[in-house]
Amino acid sequence: MLFHAFRALIPLLLTAAMATASAQTPRTTLLEDLTWTELRTEIHAGKTTAIIPIGGTEQSGPYVALGKHNARVFVLTQRIAEKLGNALVAPVIAYVPEGNIAPPTSHMRFPGTLTVPAAVFEKTLESAAESLKAAGFRNVVFLGDHGGYQGAVRNVVARLNKSWAKGSARAFVPPEYYETSSTGYAALLRQHGVPEKDIGTHAGLADTALELAVAPRMVRSAELAHAPAPTAAEGIYGGDPRGATAALGQLGVDAIVQATVGAIRRDTAGR
Repeated sequence: MLFHAFRALIPLLLTAAMATASAQTPRTTLLEDLTWTELRTEIHAGKTTAIIPIGGTEQSGPYVALGKHNARVFVLTQRIAEKLGNALVAPVIAYVPEGNIAPPTSHMRFPGTLTVPAAVFEKTLESAAESLKAAGFRNVVFLGDHGGYQGAVRNVVARLNKSWAKGSARAFVPPEYYETSSTGYAALLRQHGVPEKDIGTHAGLADTALELAVAPRMVRSAELAHAPAPTAAEGIYGGDPRGATAALGQLGVDAIVQATVGAIRRDTAGR
C-alpha cells in the first residue's frame, strides 16, 4: 500500500520541483539573461540602477583582437554591478564612431574596425536609456571603455537629464571609469616600475595588460612573446605590449572597479 501511495505522489512531487525551479530567478547581473517577468521582480526588489556598457570594434594591433573594448567593458561592468548590489547591466554597445569610411581615417585604416556616424551613436544611447527608464530603472549609468566618444556620451546624458527633469529618472556618466582606465592606470603602472616608454595609449602595455586580466583569449600571447618592436604602422600607438602581464592588468581592473563603484554610489545616493 505504501509503495502504491508513494508512486501516486511522484508526479505531484515532480510538478512541485519543476515549479520551484522555474520560479528561481538566475543569479546574474546581466539584463539579457532574465525574462521580462524576472526583470520586473528584480526592479521591484531594488535593482533600480541600469548600467549601459559601451565598447567598440576596432583594431588594436596584431596581437589584440578587434573586440577588445567589448570584452573588457562586459567583464568590468558586471564586477561593478556585483559590488553595487542594486544594479543590472544592459547589453554591450559595440558599434561606435571610429572615423570616416571614405577616405578612411583613424582606426578605419585597418580592416575589421566598424564605425557609425556620431548622430546614430548618440541616438542609440538615448533610445537605450529611454527603454530602461520605461522598464522602471531610476538611474541609467553609461560606462564607455573607449576615449574617442566620451564627449558624445556626456552630450547624451545632458540631453536626457533635461528631458527627464520633471521625472524621477536620471542619467549619469561618471568620469572615474575612463579616467582610471587611462591616465589613472598609467600612473599606477609607473608606481610599479613600468617604464613610461612601454605604457602607451593604444595597444601598448597598459591596453594589453588590462585585456590579459579580463579576457586573455583576446590576446595573442604566443605571437606577442616573439614579436619585434612595435610600430604605429601596425596600429600600436606608443608603448610596447611585449611586457604586459595579467598581474599588471589586475592592478588596473581593481582600481577601475573601486573608483567606479564609489562614483556611482556618490552620484546615486538617496535615489
